[in-house]
Amino acid sequence: MNNTTNQTQQAKANTFKSLHHNGQMLVLPNIWDPLGASLLQSLGYVAVATASASIAFTNGYDDGEHIPFTDLLRILKRIVNSVTIPVTADIESGYADNNASLETNIKQLIDTGIVGINIEDTNKQNGQLLSIEAQCEKIQLIRKIASEMEVPLFINARTDVYLKAKAEDTAAEKWNETLKRGKAYIAAGGDCFFPVFMKEKHDIATLVAQLKAPVNIIAVPGVQDLKILKDVGVARVSIGPSFLRTAILAMKELALTLKDYEGLDMVTNNPITTNHLKALVNH
Repeated sequence: MNNTTNQTQQAKANTFKSLHHNGQMLVLPNIWDPLGASLLQSLGYVAVATASASIAFTNGYDDGEHIPFTDLLRILKRIVNSVTIPVTADIESGYADNNASLETNIKQLIDTGIVGINIEDTNKQNGQLLSIEAQCEKIQLIRKIASEMEVPLFINARTDVYLKAKAEDTAAEKWNETLKRGKAYIAAGGDCFFPVFMKEKHDIATLVAQLKAPVNIIAVPGVQDLKILKDVGVARVSIGPSFLRTAILAMKELALTLKDYEGLDMVTNNPITTNHLKALVNH
């Protein structure tokens, strides 16, 4: 990485961090390819984020770190090079079985040009939550590597407490464990806390107030309206694979219509022309 490239990545990283502290909730429709990134930039979005599931699905793999890491690196580099705005990547648990592998992977991820990551606390080997201590070690290691590479990487520390909760777990137990992890992850070097599947207004508002750090909420069925999330102090909202699901739904509905020899006007009258797509990739 030459000095100019490093300075550009530093500037993007600092810009991305500031977007979580400016009082304006950052909404990120998660993309999976350069075209999607270019589309969002053309619409005035100030940053783009990937979704691990979307990248996996569109390349023929299941989610859960099944796509080869080398493929992920290649895709991320192409996405970064397609836009001038900051790119943050969902890296699941880091595609690593141990911290030595994680160190190698983080270095390669930073080399793609990304300025942020989502890192989750699920052990991909057994599907269980990592201990708070183990996850904090990972976050501290990532922070150390990023510092050594002189890139202020934005660490969005995700917890899967609600995702992995058992039927007998009470609402209070889930919330308390989430807060405990949030405080620990931020203290370990996380920049933002991401409690996946937390959706009750009171829970979110109280978490934001007590954590005193940026909180990321994901759009799932039953989640609060965007304006409510902004009002309670949420710093960032992402939609995960829902952007891809929306695109696939449109394709599915058109395909079924065409199958019945109808809907050709939806094809011929589409305002998204080939020239529009060319303009996106040639900007």
